[in-house]
Amino acid sequence: MDTALLTDKYELTMLSSLVRDGLADTPSTFELFARRLPKGRRFGLLVGLGRLLEQLPHFTFGAEELRWLQDTGAITAEAADWLTDFRFSGDMLAFPEGEVYWPGSPVLRVTGRLGECLLLETLALSIYNHDTAVASAAARMVIAAEGRPIIEMGSRRVHEEAAVAGARAAWIAGFTGTSNLAAGQRYGIPTLGTAAHAFTLAHASEADAFASQVHAHGPGTTLLVDTYDITEGIRTAVRVAGTDLGAIRIDSGDLAIESRKARSLLDELGATKTRIITTSDLDEYVMAALADAPIDGYGAGTRVATGSGHPTAGFVYKLVEIGGRPVAKKSADKISVGGVKTAHRAPDGTEHLSLTGTVPAGHHAVAEPVITGGDLHEQPSLEITRTRAAASLEALDAIDRLISDGAPRITATIDDQPTEGEGS
Repeated sequence: MDTALLTDKYELTMLSSLVRDGLADTPSTFELFARRLPKGRRFGLLVGLGRLLEQLPHFTFGAEELRWLQDTGAITAEAADWLTDFRFSGDMLAFPEGEVYWPGSPVLRVTGRLGECLLLETLALSIYNHDTAVASAAARMVIAAEGRPIIEMGSRRVHEEAAVAGARAAWIAGFTGTSNLAAGQRYGIPTLGTAAHAFTLAHASEADAFASQVHAHGPGTTLLVDTYDITEGIRTAVRVAGTDLGAIRIDSGDLAIESRKARSLLDELGATKTRIITTSDLDEYVMAALADAPIDGYGAGTRVATGSGHPTAGFVYKLVEIGGRPVAKKSADKISVGGVKTAHRAPDGTEHLSLTGTVPAGHHAVAEPVITGGDLHEQPSLEITRTRAAASLEALDAIDRLISDGAPRITATIDDQPTEGEGS
């Protein structure tokens, strides 16, 4: 599907004026960054670049779209001519997916003709704000789970395409798999899931339902035991599947109490290797509270798919240079800093910005070229990205990994200023 119309009308009304004024082809640079993190968040985990790069080849305007845009007054005839055969031809530098980011960090830099860079604003922000919000929530859950696997199960709580994107983001952040089949097909994410309460209710008895599931999927399956009574459900599950039953799932009640009762009963029945999986509106706070419970894995749905109360990461996309001249927004509470900035990270993890492009010895530039002259660079596999995310989370300071609400320890700071005649 072409993605050029997944944008706001004002992008195109601005383009029409820029074409008329002869400014649409002026060299420019935009930066995507967060002025602040969502309230209470100590760090952010960046996801979205891969999906943006997937969408860019489809960011085109066909004859039908151009005709509709003119008929509705969104663009002028001159702008329609400018957009004919449009393809992004500029450059992009970006933080790799799976990297931790801080307030002020320019996680994406877009350089090219003013018109084409301007047009990417809505698409870039839509993808980055959603995917990073999900990934950041998922990362906190991964930390809280302390090594226990988590399945992403949020498809029924968001738009169908947001569900696929969210599953991808959660997988990168460290979730074990997803219930979403489209995410499995598109991205190779392991898909997991067995049965809901409706399956049990559809049978004459709980035993009949369990027998049907075991017959179809073997004793290693996961049986949902809380449709009626959890204790009786566990007894029935072991009686039907035997002591080699793979797992039981508990989706209601006080999970700390029920999981302890379930573990004791399973052991008493000889099902000592049967795992206990819990679901039911879990988030990082609940998982942290369940740290001492005999739970082997979690299923997280609503809270991860909706960013655990923060459905946007708060990124903005701002023009910082035009025609070699730095520009900046000065309005209260929404100040931006003009000039192209190079983000570099010190050995202690602090984030620094350079307006001269200088990276001090011992520091490393965080952003990497991903598009040059409109040509896409080879991108890492999702598995490599997932490994990067795990390393990024592991490298966080202990205070950053606290699940309690708090302010970010680090904010990107500008360390240098260009001298006269030196760049921007």
